[in-house]
Amino acid sequence: MGDKMTAAIELAPTLEPAGALTRRLAGRILSALARVSPDVAARAGFELWRRPLVRGDVREDERAVHDAARVTHLPWRGDRVAVYEWGDGARPVLLVHGWRSRASRFAAVVQRLTAQGFTPVSYDALGHGATRGRAGTILDHEAIIRALSERSGPFEGVVAHSLGVPIVFHALRRGLRARRVVAINGVGDFGYLVDAFCAALGLGPAVNARLRWTIEQRLFDGASDIWERFSVGDGPADELLVVQDRLDQVVHPAQADLIAAAHGARGRRLDTIGLGHSALLSDQGVLDVVVDFIAAGASS
Repeated sequence: MGDKMTAAIELAPTLEPAGALTRRLAGRILSALARVSPDVAARAGFELWRRPLVRGDVREDERAVHDAARVTHLPWRGDRVAVYEWGDGARPVLLVHGWRSRASRFAAVVQRLTAQGFTPVSYDALGHGATRGRAGTILDHEAIIRALSERSGPFEGVVAHSLGVPIVFHALRRGLRARRVVAINGVGDFGYLVDAFCAALGLGPAVNARLRWTIEQRLFDGASDIWERFSVGDGPADELLVVQDRLDQVVHPAQADLIAAAHGARGRRLDTIGLGHSALLSDQGVLDVVVDFIAAGASS
């Protein structure tokens, strides 16, 4: 989920910092700080937690789709958010990427949706891809999504990956209209972002509690209810497809179970084994199910 939430997902066991060596080194340093002062360790951890550390590039197998997009920019607090659109403008579908990612990661999804007559719409989050600035919070994402909906929506569907899933759930609660939602390897419990981060770095309960307090104070004006408010809750999607790889090493599969349980009969499941965290976005079998699900909602 930068400055708010966008930062947690790929920084923990699930959210990998810039690699195993970096994670071990950061863990040793923060653990040593925690023995002296949990408060100091929490402040240092917060600075690591909220930064993407790396900015994903467009990959070679994404280049053709990326270059074919109509690119516009949405003004945002002195910066410009890069917005991408493919297709003829009819039947728009919103695509929301995760932490340390970018819109081009949906290249295979874009190809399949446009072949079915949809107009995929996506954006590079603040501090990600071609969008400059510092990473934003879940509140920034919601405002950006609202602006895109006013410009391109209402959306026939939404496809969200990883940290994009709680972002979309919050946007739905705030009035985003979408017939069907696809949650791919997503987070259902907002507090998991901190728990996974601390687990990855070997930080104990004292640092976890202080890090949560620091996030509340620094990013959300002291609001202590963010852990419930930004979690899946009662399930905001009217019709949901939950896609999860059971061997995902970035987001624990139990998060998908939370999301599915919250939606009950309104949710469908697709479980894979061995595709990991991101390969689902280009697997043809997964794409068959995802696009069919979106298309069935659009025709109903």
